[in-house]
Parts: sequence; structure tokens; C-alpha cells
Amino acid sequence: MMKRIAAFAAAIILAVCAIGCTGNGGSKQPVKIAIPDDATNGGRAIKLLETAGLIEVKPEAGWTPELKDVTKYLYNIEIVPAAANTLPSTLDDYGAATINGTYAVPVGLVPSKDGLIIENQGGATTDGGNPFVNIIVARTADKDNEVYQTIVKAYQTDIVGQYIVAKYKEAYIPAFTYKNTDQTDADLLAAIDAYQSSKDGKTVVKVGVCGASNDQWKAVQKVLDDQGANIYIELVTFDQYTLPNEALNNGDIDLNAFQHKAFLASEVGKLGYGIETIGDTLMAPLTLYSRKYASVDALKEAAGKKN
Repeated sequence: MMKRIAAFAAAIILAVCAIGCTGNGGSKQPVKIAIPDDATNGGRAIKLLETAGLIEVKPEAGWTPELKDVTKYLYNIEIVPAAANTLPSTLDDYGAATINGTYAVPVGLVPSKDGLIIENQGGATTDGGNPFVNIIVARTADKDNEVYQTIVKAYQTDIVGQYIVAKYKEAYIPAFTYKNTDQTDADLLAAIDAYQSSKDGKTVVKVGVCGASNDQWKAVQKVLDDQGANIYIELVTFDQYTLPNEALNNGDIDLNAFQHKAFLASEVGKLGYGIETIGDTLMAPLTLYSRKYASVDALKEAAGKKN
């Protein structure tokens, strides 16, 4: 009789463990966390998970670690690379996923409201800050040009910062400190989107850009006009990301603003361009989202610490 009771108790313990017991307070199966499968954003995602306290990464891997650079899993998680553009639609399939703002915001995800943790966007400097902040770039010989520096200062103003957040709804966010103006977002958007300027009598500065998200330059132009700077920004749109740096280096344009620092460093390293950063602009932050957990702490509790 006692043997039967013992056997029955053992069976119950095994059944409970089969459901979820690991001896560490988490589930038996690891919590799956999806990350973009491309090298740049995958590395950013791994750094974000490190910041969240879920893993440890080789310091020498810098800002672009790979999965092989993960030295320790602090919690019972599994990192799953997947195509970046599929992550919003497959978020329910994972415990969490790191998604870029350009994919997250169009499906209704708002980093500041829905994110568990957002990539640090500040401090984009050559001395260890985030290299994925977008920048204004000039030829090295012109880096101290007074007109170009005036444009940088106009970009990094409250009006432009508020406009970026209101216009792009956190798909892009300012990479500089700003505060909201006394205008509502709606009023500011209406004023900037309808704003027109004239180049007559002004110094024309050609700025190379890519893609469609460049309306913030209307706000920069309004700031310059309000300041009486007599500078007119003429956007030159390129259809390939390899072209604006070549055009700037060759003197076909005066500045460009389409890339982050990591891309610029790669281009300069490979092609020897004499161009460099003169100011930070914005970034598309990578954010950790989840449909299952309301916080990083809740995710950690569900996963359980690794033994």
C-alpha cells in the first residue's frame, strides 16, 4: 500500500514538472524572444536584451554583437532571429520581440506606451554613444562652416523635435534634447506642413536625403526663416543609399542627412571619403514589445533565472 502511495505521489510530481516545473521558478520551455535577422538590427536587438538584463555579451563585440557573442543567458529565454518586417504580425507567436519603429508604429504599436524597453537614443558620439542615431554630414574641410553649423542648430530646436514626434508618431524620435512648444501638435503640424519658403536672396544649401520621411526639413526651414538666417535648404533626393556620400565627397551637394553613424563609419572606412558628422538628428528606435507580458520584470518572472 505504501509503495502505491509513493508511486502515485511521484507520478503527480512528474506531471507537475511536465507542465512547468524547472526548479528555478520559470516555465520548462524557454520564453522565445524574436529579433531581426539582419546583422545591423540583430546586433542592436542583442544589445537591447543585454540592457534589459536578460543576457550578457562579450564587451569586445561592441555595438554589433552576434548570437555567438552572447556569453550568458541570465534567464530561461531563447533568441529567435526572424525577418524584421514579419515581427509585428507574428508578435503573438513569441513571448516578446524587438521591433524597429518603422515597422511597429504603422500597426499601432507606440514605443513609449507599448514598449517594455526602448533602445537608448541619446549620446550619439564617437566616444561610445549609440552609433545608430541619424546625422547631418559635411565634408571634413567644411565641418566648421558657419552656415552649416547654423543649420544644425536650427534642426536641434524645440519646434523640430516636437514636429518629428507628432509627424512620425514615434516611428522616428529626436536624437537631441527638446521640449514641447506652446503650440498643440495639431497646430504645429498644420503650420509646418503648409509652410513654404523662397530661396530668393538666400544662401542655398543642398542637402542629400533618401526615402520619404523628410518633412522635418520644412520645420528646419521655418526656424531658419524666423531667425532671419537667409539660408535656403534645397533637398536633393537619392534613390540609393550608396549615392549621397559619394555626391557629398565629390562636392555635388553641400550636406547629407540620411544615415546613422555606423553606416557612415563603414562607408568612410571602405571608400576613404573625406566626410564626417556635424550634428545628430533623429533615430528609429528599436523597442522590445510583448502581447503576453506587461514589463521586463514580468517577462523575467515568467522565464525564470537560469541555473
